[in-house]
Amino acid sequence: MGEMPRCLVVEPQPLVRLGIRRVLDRGYEIEEMTSREEAVELVRDVGDVDVVVVDIRSQASGSPDGMNGSDAIRELRRAEPSLGIVAHGDRAERDLATHALSAGASAYVSRGTGPEDLRSAVEAALEQERFVDPAVPPRADRGRLTRRQRQILQLLADGGSTTVAAEELQVSEETVRTHTKNILARLEARNRAHAVAIGLRESLIE
Repeated sequence: MGEMPRCLVVEPQPLVRLGIRRVLDRGYEIEEMTSREEAVELVRDVGDVDVVVVDIRSQASGSPDGMNGSDAIRELRRAEPSLGIVAHGDRAERDLATHALSAGASAYVSRGTGPEDLRSAVEAALEQERFVDPAVPPRADRGRLTRRQRQILQLLADGGSTTVAAEELQVSEETVRTHTKNILARLEARNRAHAVAIGLRESLIE
């Protein structure tokens, strides 16, 4: 048992912890915690952890602490630079994966990840290699939006309304709404604010 890598699963929901344990327990010595803050303290003060699967949902149901996912990843990485970190997020979205990897995670998986991909993510993190949930869309590039769509997204980012964008570009408000709908679809964004966030992170706008 001592020869197996030690995996710390940080997740407030018991059923989710159970599912992760069932996927990993043949190859890892599993320890479970519900609090990100306590997990950071454990790694900082005790160590003896090889890889962490940490929930990074912004408002995880039942979460007992206030530390957000990105801060937890940064603190875990600071406490133990060689630690393997798998970020476990809500959705297979590029901006969530980018956030997690930028904070210091080696891997990102979503709640819809299958057992094989979860094992692959943990194995990659253990070796300090990168793994991103295959369901996450490829990184966006400027080719995903037309010039006019980028113009509209930029105006939205600057706080402009549909009316303002229509006046600025000298098109109808209906045209702006159509472009906006297509922008959301192309970026797989939930709403305008989400589209702006994706656009900024992927350098589609400034």
